[in-house]
Amino acid sequence: MGGKENIAAVSHCMTRMRFVLNDPQKADIAKIEAMKVVKGSFTQTGQFQVIIGNTVADFYNDFIAVSGIEGVSKDAVKKAAKQNQNVLQRIITALAEIFAPLIPAIITGGLI
Repeated sequence: MGGKENIAAVSHCMTRMRFVLNDPQKADIAKIEAMKVVKGSFTQTGQFQVIIGNTVADFYNDFIAVSGIEGVSKDAVKKAAKQNQNVLQRIITALAEIFAPLIPAIITGGLI
């Protein structure tokens, strides 16, 4: 990941570790993906996501214990990830957050 000082925030969801890196270029993707437990990785919306699978909670707990980095909530990771987004990505993210909750109402209205 480029060292402890390169990790701004870390969290996890059902199958992925989500990292916000201060300098995404410092992450050694080849070494990360060479780990037996890692199924893949990608960057999306300012987050470096490592696909672990169903054992992500165990991996996360081990990572927190070894690294000494405090985990944060998923919302805190999203907020921290905005530092790695350009202006266009920030605008699209804001629009998605506004309109995503309206999609079920639009679909229901269309069906009626």
